[in-house]
Amino acid sequence: MVLGSVFGIFSHDLAIDLGTSYTLIYVRGKGIALFEPSVLAFNRMTNKVEAVGSKAKEMLGRTPGNIVAVKPLSDGVIADFDATEKMLECFIKKVCNRRVLVRPRIIICVPSGVTQVEKRAVKESALRAKATAVYLVEEPMAAAIGAGLPITEPSGNMIVDIGGGTTEVAVISMAGIVFGQSIRIAGNEMDNAIIQHVKRKYNLLIGERTAERVKNEIGSAYPLEKKLTMEIKGRDLVEGVPKTITITDAEVREALEVSVSAIVDAVKIALEKTPPELAADLVDKGLILTGGCSQLHNIDKRLREEIGIPVSLAEDPMTAVVMGTGKLLENIELLRKVSIE
Repeated sequence: MVLGSVFGIFSHDLAIDLGTSYTLIYVRGKGIALFEPSVLAFNRMTNKVEAVGSKAKEMLGRTPGNIVAVKPLSDGVIADFDATEKMLECFIKKVCNRRVLVRPRIIICVPSGVTQVEKRAVKESALRAKATAVYLVEEPMAAAIGAGLPITEPSGNMIVDIGGGTTEVAVISMAGIVFGQSIRIAGNEMDNAIIQHVKRKYNLLIGERTAERVKNEIGSAYPLEKKLTMEIKGRDLVEGVPKTITITDAEVREALEVSVSAIVDAVKIALEKTPPELAADLVDKGLILTGGCSQLHNIDKRLREEIGIPVSLAEDPMTAVVMGTGKLLENIELLRKVSIE
């Protein structure tokens, strides 16, 4: 199939950021049509889908035995093939107004370190979810386009995309990734670190949703100007009864230290491996942060302090990847350059 003839003027072409935590879908000519958690709930007895997205997320940890709420993606890649296919199919129907005959053409983002097997799993899931053609683009490339970086110019552009399952670090020049690294440490790992810290220190068991709320509200990568505290509820592991405790920003920062340090180290490695001419560009231009977890309090300050180059947050870090992918729906020439097999 010739790429130039793929995106017809009357088609329902979609750009999908299939993330570990959230799935975003951009519809050509309309913009972002879906922004939902990557969660699926299904009935174990009938194998019927009970809910997807936000409704399914509310069920996490709260379902009866016959209903299971799952996150089909783990560390940026498909962990449950069937659940991913069902979730995609539901999301595609939703944005195409449930028209059964619509078979869209799709661009999907994948982490830069994915294997051939993982790429094939993403493609097959989308094709089985009723897509007619599927094209893959690396997440950092899409994030850079979405953040408005001049990726086609012969100059260095650095992007750090901190999502739910992976952190993508890439240096881009002339529409190609000069150096790219994907580490499977990001938002979910941070949530888990908070759960483990609370368990160790307070003998209290908290759920994923509570840990995520703690991270978003009082989590930080560098000391805050004003001290923050938060009340959290969970189950006392000694007494077995519900219990409430107060946690501070300092102890959450301590719990997140291993994850944050790994991200800082990944950025340092990328800078060390960048050719000198492109590294020189980055001294002035700095790097751009995208992804949901780039909004962790003071992560930009921490990076600036440790690597000594300017660090700025994209205008809308949560949607940078899907917006960049959406722009590729309109620019076939650029899609031809950046899509991967």
